[in-house]
Amino acid sequence: MDAMTRRQFAALAAAPLAAAAEKTPTDPAHKRLLETKWVNPPAPGQLPTGVSHHVRRSKALGREVGYCIYLPPGYSRSPGKRYPVIYNLHGAGGDELHGFEEARLLEKGIREGRWPEMILVMPNGGKTTFYKDSYDGKWPAETMTVKEFIPYIDQNYQTIPERGGRCIEGFSMGGRGSTRLAMKYPELFCSLFNQAGNVPHTADNYDPSKPDAYPNFYLGPDKRNHIDNDVYLLIEKNLAEIKTMRIQIWCGTADDGHIKTVREYHQALLDHGVDHTYMEIEGLAHKRTEMIERYQGIWYDYHVESLRRNGTV
Repeated sequence: MDAMTRRQFAALAAAPLAAAAEKTPTDPAHKRLLETKWVNPPAPGQLPTGVSHHVRRSKALGREVGYCIYLPPGYSRSPGKRYPVIYNLHGAGGDELHGFEEARLLEKGIREGRWPEMILVMPNGGKTTFYKDSYDGKWPAETMTVKEFIPYIDQNYQTIPERGGRCIEGFSMGGRGSTRLAMKYPELFCSLFNQAGNVPHTADNYDPSKPDAYPNFYLGPDKRNHIDNDVYLLIEKNLAEIKTMRIQIWCGTADDGHIKTVREYHQALLDHGVDHTYMEIEGLAHKRTEMIERYQGIWYDYHVESLRRNGTV
């Protein structure tokens, strides 16, 4: 085969791949994913008391990424003190400008003496990454969170840089992501709070005949990626350490898009002998603010008890 023929052959072989790469996404999650903005400066007056917006460089992503952080009232006056951290993951379509209701509630509770001083961190996880790494490396949301962001926070703030001083939580996609990360990395967190986050059977959803649909377009054609991101299989893999974590799960009975898999996750924990707290909120739909308002007086009690049992508050 001469040089011209080889070039023509290579061009013909690459054409379908190029066409596929340029194809307009049809899956709603894919369309929304492409709307992600990694840095979102807050508007004047948008940030609650104690919350500030910052930017860090992500090596995995190759660009800057925004985050917000709440620091308690005594933080600046106590340079030698270490604080526990709650990682609050946003829902689908969100960014780092989230969790402000929780930050206001935490500030109020700390000032009233209801809860100890804690740090609350709100990262930007991308609009529909579900906090997983995409198979093609373009959306390294898990790596950004676990391998980069948590070490970054520990290195740059007065945290308790150990499992017993670290909690994770989130609503909807944030609850789904925090649950999977906690099951995959139980050595990192002492407390999980899933707020109406779906817990799908990711391995069962693998379907190579639908490469453009979620999760296939994101996790790719290798079933191993789907298996490695399946919460139910992660429970079995990491069961011993998961049993030492405190887990709280809430979901509304009228949350038709989430209650089914939340119940399945609850049952899986029961089947594996994992002690946890589970509550179905009668009549509540998929409404984050209403959930917070209903239970604002006890919102952080579970995390605080987890931290107390670990001797970090």
